[in-house]
Amino acid sequence: MTVSQPQLKPPHRIAAVAEELGLDTEAILPHGHHIAKVPITELAARRNKPNGKLVLVTAMTPTPQGEGKTTTSIGLADALRQRDVKTALCLREPSLGPYFGIKGGGTGAGKAQLVPAEDINLHFVGDMYSVSKANNLLAAMVDNHLQHGNELGIDARRIVWRRVIDLNDRALREIFVGLGGIKHGVPRKDGFNITPASEVMAMLCLAEDYRDLGRRLAATVVGFTHAGLPVTAAEVRAEGAMQVLLRDAIHPNLVQTAEGTPAFVHGGPFANIAQGTNSAIATRTALKLADVVVTEAGFATDLGAEKFFDIKCRIAGLKPNAVVIVATAKAIAWHGGAKSGGGYDNLAKHIENIQHFGLKPVVAINRFADDKPAELRRIVRHCEKLGVEAQVAEHFARGGKGALELADAVRRAIRANARRRFKFAYPLNYSLEKKIETVAKKLYGARAVEFDRQARVDLELLTERGFSNLPICMAKTAASLSDDGKKRGRPRNFTITVNELRLSAGAGFVVVICGNIMTMPGLPKVPAAARIKVMADGTAKGLA
Repeated sequence: MTVSQPQLKPPHRIAAVAEELGLDTEAILPHGHHIAKVPITELAARRNKPNGKLVLVTAMTPTPQGEGKTTTSIGLADALRQRDVKTALCLREPSLGPYFGIKGGGTGAGKAQLVPAEDINLHFVGDMYSVSKANNLLAAMVDNHLQHGNELGIDARRIVWRRVIDLNDRALREIFVGLGGIKHGVPRKDGFNITPASEVMAMLCLAEDYRDLGRRLAATVVGFTHAGLPVTAAEVRAEGAMQVLLRDAIHPNLVQTAEGTPAFVHGGPFANIAQGTNSAIATRTALKLADVVVTEAGFATDLGAEKFFDIKCRIAGLKPNAVVIVATAKAIAWHGGAKSGGGYDNLAKHIENIQHFGLKPVVAINRFADDKPAELRRIVRHCEKLGVEAQVAEHFARGGKGALELADAVRRAIRANARRRFKFAYPLNYSLEKKIETVAKKLYGARAVEFDRQARVDLELLTERGFSNLPICMAKTAASLSDDGKKRGRPRNFTITVNELRLSAGAGFVVVICGNIMTMPGLPKVPAAARIKVMADGTAKGLA
């Protein structure tokens, strides 16, 4: 079924959006009429200014179609602005892979959208390309080092740095490079990830400034020697050139919602093997410019929110003031409805997860056109029994007006959380094993954690090399609280199995792999790309 797109007002010129935030229009770097980069010097100039309030939008365990976190984030920001709150929005940049695949763009939907949506979803300002080029330059320099004598003694079988491209292409998951004879390089197994899965993206989105980005790039581990010692980007002398390629990408991007609310769209790391949220620089800049900043973390509280708190907030020095959990009637039904351990219990677990961090959440029930009012009232009553406020939001159909009650609930939550103490899930001085067990038991509800033989080897190596003091980045399925995507609702008495640990030294965390994590998606049988064409007047048809 084709859903007709609502008629939206033409966007304001970007200078007007910048003026609303108090930015000097001569300082911003326009990319056309409706997009601009905001130099990082604007953040430095406001270093001593107090921060606004930070609101995180997360969700219950999603259905395959998602529950509308981005749309809810946009609608909430528009509603707060309608309540005369100086508001800014912070979201991730969309990836071309999902856009041409099955999920579509990342700019919202209905009357809760970012504009100009086509530009943002497609090439935008070239940040994705900068990340791809920096990533692939490092890969090329590693292979070049092998070709010219391999002075560092890199074991070609233990190179962990993969190439990237911002498209879904399953044929590139596992490849061989260096074929064709001695003039064409050293033959070895390699592969591609999608660009948002690159550690360069994670580093860009956690960096504090140019110097910090350079430090992170230099510390990036690309592989290991035959003696088992890590080899860094600095040792192959790649960090300076990588930094140059990212020189402009580090500046946050300013756009707007369809209602004119200022929106920073910057960076796009995956939410399983990375932190899954927009850049720290964009968030920190927005907090200096607005009274309330609405942002989003990928997937649900067990993955996205946990990483937002334990990685991004910890590294960037952020303190959340409120959390919105997006729920839908279809997700409640998908997970088993009212049966024991079903959809209502799944939502209850996500509420508990936010409470583990010391915060009282608000539940936003994202209303779909075919939802029955009685179903929505049952969800509200369920949340009330748990001591949490829930509001039905109709931002998709009505824009900011449809989320005014949600905005009021968020403002009440900000005041209530001012009396609470935000806390992380674990201290950094825990061992890696204890950090993993803490997250699995506390936030997933696991009974126990098992470590495969390779994971035990990785634990020993990372601890021996001094990396046990880093935060962890748990990578598992987003379809379940467990590591088995077929277990819906709120599973109990299950075991989380850790297969391996991967060091992201530049980003500053250890990735914990639980199950088969896909870092290069494939296209569906009939991808969205097959429906797109350009008309005689240059307009595109079929874009989501």
